[in-house]
Amino acid sequence: MQFEPAANDSADVRAALSRLRRATGLPVAFGGLLAGTGRYRINELAGTETTVLHGLDILQGNGLGGKAVALSRPLAVTDYGASSVISHEYDAAVAAEGLRSVLAVPVIVRRRVRGVLYGALRRPVRLGDRPLSAAVEAARELEQALVLQDEAARLLAEALPPAAGAREAPPRQGADAGDPARWEEVREAHGELRALAQRVGDPLLRREMLAACGRLAAASSRRPGADGAGGVAGAAGADPGLSPREVDVLACVASGATNAVVAERLGLRPETVKSYLRSCMRKLGAHTRLQAVVAARRAGVLP
Repeated sequence: MQFEPAANDSADVRAALSRLRRATGLPVAFGGLLAGTGRYRINELAGTETTVLHGLDILQGNGLGGKAVALSRPLAVTDYGASSVISHEYDAAVAAEGLRSVLAVPVIVRRRVRGVLYGALRRPVRLGDRPLSAAVEAARELEQALVLQDEAARLLAEALPPAAGAREAPPRQGADAGDPARWEEVREAHGELRALAQRVGDPLLRREMLAACGRLAAASSRRPGADGAGGVAGAAGADPGLSPREVDVLACVASGATNAVVAERLGLRPETVKSYLRSCMRKLGAHTRLQAVVAARRAGVLP
């Protein structure tokens, strides 16, 4: 079954519109994402004087944006209302906002159009290659943000148990609550989620991802044999007072990453990673990286 991500990306669309205005010099920008089969809803506005465009559904093939979506390429018109190359279903809304020159850029993720961004002027001026190219770059950044959100949602769906009342899939042969191989998969997903959360622009999705990481760690600490050993300080469930960034570093270390790899994943300097690790070991009463990971797991900080 094809994975369908949940959309929680208004912050990313707003950021893309801000970049579009800044890079193109166009005073007005608006856009939105897929809201149904062949339908794209404008839900973010920047530089507009009215709200007439907000909530407008753009159908594939209709108007400038719908044509850009259908062709999967950017388009521009010098005078929207008088243009002979587009259909005119949205003329009233465009005229009410006083827009004349308009460009539209599709947002494409994995060969699928996921949204459309617009930039506009209130006077008829031919929009050349430079503003179109700048608008395309803004769309590419939004595409990358959506890819990250898709990956985060996929990891959440794979790592977390079904919601209460949902039918659970039968366990895989040889994999149960005490299966070390299964929990290594959970630990790997936990580390990927924490690293990915730092790159997600949407604060709501970031909080959801970090909350899911907490659930994974808590579930791990409750599994059979979870309070097993290691010879390090820190009783199971005791809060060692690690900062979120220290947990990020330990989660990467727990997956076997070197300091250099941890630094690359988290956007830190290797010296900063070492500093975080020293702090983690001090708080956890550990003398090595491995002991710190084991202590963090006993404390329920890591799965």
